[in-house]
Amino acid sequence: MGLLETFFGKDASLLHDRSFQILLAASVTSPLGASVVSPLLDTLTGPFGVSEAEIGLLIAVFTAPAIVMIPLVGMLSDRYGRKPVLTVGLLVFGLAGLAIPLTTDFRVVLGLRLVQGIGYTGIGPVLIASVGDLYTGDREATAQGLRFTTVGLSLTVFPLVSGLLVALAWQYPFYLFVIALPTAVLVHFVFEEPSEQGDGGGENPSLGELLSLLADRNVLTTVLGRAVPSVLWFSLLTYNSIVVVRLLGGTPGQAGLLVALASIGSSVGSTQLGRLTARLDSRRVLLAVAIAVQGAGIAALALAPTFVVAAVAAGVAGVGFGVSLSLYRSVITGLVSAEHRGGLVSLGESVGRIGSTGTPVVMGTSIAVLQSTAGFESAVRWTIFGGAVLVTVAGWGLLFLGGTAATSTAPAEG
Repeated sequence: MGLLETFFGKDASLLHDRSFQILLAASVTSPLGASVVSPLLDTLTGPFGVSEAEIGLLIAVFTAPAIVMIPLVGMLSDRYGRKPVLTVGLLVFGLAGLAIPLTTDFRVVLGLRLVQGIGYTGIGPVLIASVGDLYTGDREATAQGLRFTTVGLSLTVFPLVSGLLVALAWQYPFYLFVIALPTAVLVHFVFEEPSEQGDGGGENPSLGELLSLLADRNVLTTVLGRAVPSVLWFSLLTYNSIVVVRLLGGTPGQAGLLVALASIGSSVGSTQLGRLTARLDSRRVLLAVAIAVQGAGIAALALAPTFVVAAVAAGVAGVGFGVSLSLYRSVITGLVSAEHRGGLVSLGESVGRIGSTGTPVVMGTSIAVLQSTAGFESAVRWTIFGGAVLVTVAGWGLLFLGGTAATSTAPAEG
């Protein structure tokens, strides 16, 4: 335990909690929808017969369902429990991903990615809400950070594996989605959620009731701010392979390494979240710094002259991402009691997905417009750089308007 406390702080003991261990196992699967596909995008233009601008749709259609589905799935998890929703989400996610190598029809592939995105809505947000159900205060912040560290480790390993497998055949990386299936079995038979969840009692919180929470300015700005780290992160995921392969003369394997380095940075940052929140009274200040670090990393990546510079920039961006995303999720879980937690967390994740979905579309449009006058390389670089600056400033603005929600360190109710 001494070693665990050295790395993760005084709340490291929660790693021995079996329910939390199950959540960590499921967290290995949650990032695969983007991390497995991101290093492949440039390579997949050939097999699917599409352009560089069109291939970004593989990311956009995956994130799109969450805009509508996540709040609904969150309310279902509040009503019927986290376990059944998480189990079904993992099964749908895994089976749809495994079906992708069976076709080269881009329209069918987009449809399967859409189904995968629907499956994801029952994974990521439910895991976040489940952590809020199990823990409170700084212990909950530590748990969110450790869960995201697991996500970061997954993001470190699987992009590398994906980049290596695609050198053998484009279909092979998609077989990695099989991991979701045994995880679903594990959740169904082993995970024990808090007794107040899943009993079917009480009234199911309505969407109107959930949206009424946004009348509070602090809640609204915090939920909107949840999109900031996602937009910055997906700008890296969507065009890192184009930067590495097309602009810097690298390989798909190096593109996977870039994502892995960013993920290592995010893991390092998120493991320290519990310590940081315990030492700082203001979570708003910590969020402002984390957003600035992430934005600076993305901006440096955009202008990187060599792969080494791009790799360092990606690692810096990852540190900011790990802290900012985990902290936003921790703040949101503490805003409401357990009966509304799944819904509000899911609403925040839905806002994040709006940003994730819009990022490839907006960036692709910007590149297409700028390319005719500035050339392809300049269009890509200045689109990424300009987006990083604008999103960082917007994130600071929301923190300024927010107030107490982003500064509170009080334990969650429930």
